[in-house]
Amino acid sequence: MDWITLLRSLQSDFIKRLTSGCLLHCETEGQHSELTIISGERLKALREFCWLMAEKYKRVLPVRDVFISYLKGKLGEEVVKERLADFITEVDYEKRFGGDGKIDFTLTCDPSIGIEVKSRHGSIDRVRWSISSEEVEKNAVVVCILIQEDVSEAQSEYHLFLAGFLPTRMIKLKTGRISFGIDQLLYGGGLFYYLEQLQSSVNQNYFKQQPPIYKYLPKKETPPKPTNNQLLKSSFKPDVESYLYSRDEDLSLVYIKLGDESFKKGEYRNAIASYDRVLEVNHSDADLYYKRGLAHYQIGDYEAAIADYSQAIQININDAKFYNKRGLALYQIGRLEEAINDYTQAIRINPNLAVAYKNRAEARSHIGDNQGAIEDYTQAIKINPDYADTYKNRGIARYLLGTPPVFSQTIKVNPQDAVAYKNRGNARSDLGDFQGAIEDYTEAIQINPNYIDAYYNRGNARFDLGDFEEAFEDYTQAIDINSNYADAYYNRGNIRLEMADKQGAIEDFQKAADIYRKEGKLEALKDTKQRILDLEIEESLDILNF
Repeated sequence: MDWITLLRSLQSDFIKRLTSGCLLHCETEGQHSELTIISGERLKALREFCWLMAEKYKRVLPVRDVFISYLKGKLGEEVVKERLADFITEVDYEKRFGGDGKIDFTLTCDPSIGIEVKSRHGSIDRVRWSISSEEVEKNAVVVCILIQEDVSEAQSEYHLFLAGFLPTRMIKLKTGRISFGIDQLLYGGGLFYYLEQLQSSVNQNYFKQQPPIYKYLPKKETPPKPTNNQLLKSSFKPDVESYLYSRDEDLSLVYIKLGDESFKKGEYRNAIASYDRVLEVNHSDADLYYKRGLAHYQIGDYEAAIADYSQAIQININDAKFYNKRGLALYQIGRLEEAINDYTQAIRINPNLAVAYKNRAEARSHIGDNQGAIEDYTQAIKINPDYADTYKNRGIARYLLGTPPVFSQTIKVNPQDAVAYKNRGNARSDLGDFQGAIEDYTEAIQINPNYIDAYYNRGNARFDLGDFEEAFEDYTQAIDINSNYADAYYNRGNIRLEMADKQGAIEDFQKAADIYRKEGKLEALKDTKQRILDLEIEESLDILNF
């Protein structure tokens, strides 16, 4: 578990609390606080300074624009000054004519370490901060401040949020500028100790030492304005793990949360690592074994998943979901009879578990018990009429029994019907028989070499089998036939990512987004634009493991 992953998880929690307004607010100078309020005489002094600067540069820009720009900057700097106090020294404007040389603060004990502060006003989901290559070069950290109110001459009070920070060593930028949103930042509670360790590392010529990561861990029950006694004031050791191990209960809560967040993001190996840490000290949590089993299943380690589900069952033998999930893992490695036994046990515990009937039906189909499969599919539909996949699968089971749907009869009547082969390929793919599906799609293509859907679907089946090069060729063929096939561009972008061609993936996603926009497919457009943004951020941010 690296410190960046932990700070990003804490940042995710902070963003949720920022939306709800449940934030840490501490008025003590030098202590961490997510919220800072500036008003009264303090705000008046800032205004006076900003009007002086506006007067100084009025020949270059409109006076009001200069005032607003400087006030935004000074508000953000006040937040950092209050949070870091004597640990930093402000750059003297009088000594640096024309501005601050792209550095707002330096460490008091080491003026070679610069800090840049960026302040913005806007909504949480849209606000972005930017930094230039010159600022990256001159500073060790960029600190981002979010201003709740629109900055103006008349505003009497400002609520300012320490939105987060980024070490400039994490930013790859040789020329130009880069922008980032709040979800790309690291949690602000780690700023003080990052700088402290950075200073220590520079002094010892030991920059790659992993720093301690935070000064404050917000608990779920943290009220908007806790008292000082509610803040964590412990002295933090240089070793994060030593700190966490000194508090087993907090350790468990932190790592469980990290594991859950990693799982939601699809970072299954990180989730496993987090759950591992908790299970080292807590061997009796059935749900935790279950969660780790889910993560193992997602990365294809079915044996490990089975072991975890079995452990969960030993602790709690009356939870149907444990048996159902173990059945799925057993099914994946071909232990079909055992899988059926697990689905049956899940149904005994919970006779209304529609998914267990569906899963047992699929397993029964594979061992040739097609009548049993139909009965299970029928029961699943009876419990959950909206179970759309089940209707389709019941049709497949009937096909296996010798009462084939229309497309199979069509093939018998006309073996040159490409559409029927494509449809049967779709059915086989739905059943998980990707190789059989590929054979049907290939038959369809031999009959009709320009059958675009057959190429696309065959690409999907090959993708599912991990045959990325062949899938790439199929998507490309579909695009050659129809240059406006947005889904083919999107899926080819996914293939390029698997093949480590990040720039090519961005180009394919961009092409897909352009087509989705023209077609008015707003949800697909939103998803694709987010994929592009994430990849561009990855291209610019170099995540280092210190």
